[in-house]
Amino acid sequence: MTPDRLAIGLRRALWGSALVAMAASAQAQDAVPAAAEATELDRIVVTAQSREQELQDVPIALQVVGEDVLEQTAANGIGDIDMFVPGLVVSDSQPTQASFKLRGLSTGDFGIGTDPTVGVYIDGVYAGRGGGTTLPFLDVERIEVLKGPQGTLFGRNTAAGAVSIITRRPSSALEGRARVRAGNHGRQQVDGMLNVPMGEALALRINALHNSTDGWLRDADSGRPLDDGENQALRAALRWDAGERTQVLLSLDHEKLDQRSRPVIGIVDLPPPPGLPAFPADPDRYRNPFDMPAVTDVVGNDETRDFNGATLLVEHDFDWGRLTATTAWRSFDSLNRAEEDGTNRRDLYIDTANVEDNTTWYQEFRFSGSNDRIDWVAGASWFKEDARQSSVVSLYSDSVDTAASYVFGMPVFSLLQGAADLHGVPVSLFGHPWVESYDNTLDAKAYAAFGDVIWHVNDRLNLTFGLRYTRDEKTFTWFNDYHDAAGLQHALQVLEDVGILAVLGLDAAYFAGLDLAFQDPVSMAGKGVLRTARNRWSDWSPRFVVDYHVSDDTMVFASLAKGYKAGGYNAFSPGAHFDNEEVWNLEVGIKRNLVNERVQFEASAFRYAYDNRQAIWLDTSTEVPRYVTNVSDLTAWGLEFSARWQPTAAFSADLNAGWIDSTYDDYVTPQGDDLGGQATGEPYFSFSAGASYLLDLADAGSLRLSLRHAYRGANRCNRSSASQGNCGRYAAFTIGEERNRTDVHLQWRSPQDAWRVAAYANNLFDNRYVNGLAQYGTTVFGTVGAHVSEPRFYGMEVEYRF
Repeated sequence: MTPDRLAIGLRRALWGSALVAMAASAQAQDAVPAAAEATELDRIVVTAQSREQELQDVPIALQVVGEDVLEQTAANGIGDIDMFVPGLVVSDSQPTQASFKLRGLSTGDFGIGTDPTVGVYIDGVYAGRGGGTTLPFLDVERIEVLKGPQGTLFGRNTAAGAVSIITRRPSSALEGRARVRAGNHGRQQVDGMLNVPMGEALALRINALHNSTDGWLRDADSGRPLDDGENQALRAALRWDAGERTQVLLSLDHEKLDQRSRPVIGIVDLPPPPGLPAFPADPDRYRNPFDMPAVTDVVGNDETRDFNGATLLVEHDFDWGRLTATTAWRSFDSLNRAEEDGTNRRDLYIDTANVEDNTTWYQEFRFSGSNDRIDWVAGASWFKEDARQSSVVSLYSDSVDTAASYVFGMPVFSLLQGAADLHGVPVSLFGHPWVESYDNTLDAKAYAAFGDVIWHVNDRLNLTFGLRYTRDEKTFTWFNDYHDAAGLQHALQVLEDVGILAVLGLDAAYFAGLDLAFQDPVSMAGKGVLRTARNRWSDWSPRFVVDYHVSDDTMVFASLAKGYKAGGYNAFSPGAHFDNEEVWNLEVGIKRNLVNERVQFEASAFRYAYDNRQAIWLDTSTEVPRYVTNVSDLTAWGLEFSARWQPTAAFSADLNAGWIDSTYDDYVTPQGDDLGGQATGEPYFSFSAGASYLLDLADAGSLRLSLRHAYRGANRCNRSSASQGNCGRYAAFTIGEERNRTDVHLQWRSPQDAWRVAAYANNLFDNRYVNGLAQYGTTVFGTVGAHVSEPRFYGMEVEYRF
């Protein structure tokens, strides 16, 4: 976990090379006449305000990740680039249950009862919740990360911000590409694109991808991989120019994921069977997971997803403006069954599974126009979601017996088995599956109307006012039956029939009414009963912006905006619902374009207040851990800076940085800890920097070296962080320590750019970190597992274009 001398030397050499390249570029600039060496920074056009604008003219704090960065980092999905966007954290080690955090705000829940805090949009269509947000990149042109509430322009569930992914549209030229990539740990990828014009009015663009991996972690006993898998994706887009003023775009998406679920490494020393670990586990005796063997005994520990989507976009220009109609359908089925105890012992066995079926429909009509005095956007939208989710906990009667010995001080099944053996009763109480499940359904509808106007007061001053009204309607159900253990129940019935249970004053029905995972009073009171709740919420989300162009190259701005997340439900507490979450954000900033210096930069300062934040909390203070809902208010303020510099056509550099101080205003945890005034866990500082140098080889083509480094500061733990397994210091390791990642990419292009050959390395110095702890087995079996970050990846790729 600590870089060795070789890694330190490589880091210094790489950054030294970058500085040398910078110096050489500067010398070349001085030596060559200015006219010959003059270059301009590329214009970056964004649609962050539902209009096409240059980045420097948009009074919003946002970072654009272009196609060049995606190429230089060999990124397959949004989780591969979050380190290079300060303030953004994407947890996608379980892609079917991914979560997003932006400026310290995230959704602390994995159930369908709660909506996300960061909205993900693909070509303007809301991607919904976690399982549909982390699809592989296909033909992505750019990614716009909008920081701060975007409730007016993007709508619900953008209280922290929005991630807008824009793909390329079919063009009128015949073009295509094919790429093969191979790397360590058996990583392989084949992808390609074909764009075919079909007459003057039609064009078809098809993208396909297949990647696979042998995995980087092996089972210490069986030798089989614990994280192998494959992913396939297909995207087809058809563009029809229906007239001089009308364009129709139809896109179809399909993705299939089949991989092992997130591995867990046990960090508690286990005595030989039938000995049991100390209970509860002693944190001072946790072992370093990088020194421990990884094992699993979960059969079918898979994570799968089958995704399909379709989007119809119709654009028509009138004399007074444009109408854009968007119709979209998205559906996915997913399964994620994961190891929880980090052992391969049946008497300590526990796994969890998330089974989800989700379908959404989206319809939006947006009108836009402009004249010398105003730019305006107005419209209405409708969103519908049907979702089903089962949260399953699986054990064996062996591990239930262990839990009983810890929790109740008596290994009940062992005692009964001994009595059966003594009396010669041919029955076994061990080896029987024990399954508990919480089943939820969600029927949600959202209606919205919005408007946003930019008033050009004069050549320098603009005033913006926007307003969105949203109405959410939800119907939610809970169903939690008693556990399913048919084999065990049959064996217990045998013991009842011969009178053994009667001696103890018990019967088989007593055991049928016991649960281990979902045995809180509310759940126990509603066993076998379908509970339903219906609620409605509404919200007005305004934004006010003033921007002033001090000069042709300098703009200053100030904004006040509100974000909104609809109320929802605790998936594990029948009848429990909560109200809207709201955030107000005040921001001031400056954007400059220094043409002569070939530099663009933006800086902003913000402060937000977030009220009624809901989160699911794993309460480990009870005999058996349970999930509960808790509420908090928090406040944060921070600074952000980004810059791009291109002194010559050959050399470019960029820098992005962020600083934030996020603390709770009012927060009492289920354990009774008052965290008012304490940190929420967000690190103070993060940054990313990149440099790229192009060497012209004349008739031999060109060579480009790109180097990127990202840093994320240490998490700021509070008194209750350790109980959630996401922040803390232990004798052998630290969770939430500062992180570094360095990527390098070297690419050769042929003279006509028909061929590209590249070598790359991600996480060049092989920095490894403990991401968190699997806490579910801690208070049941005394077992603890750790989740760790990925190792260094490297490889080569060959691409042909025409």
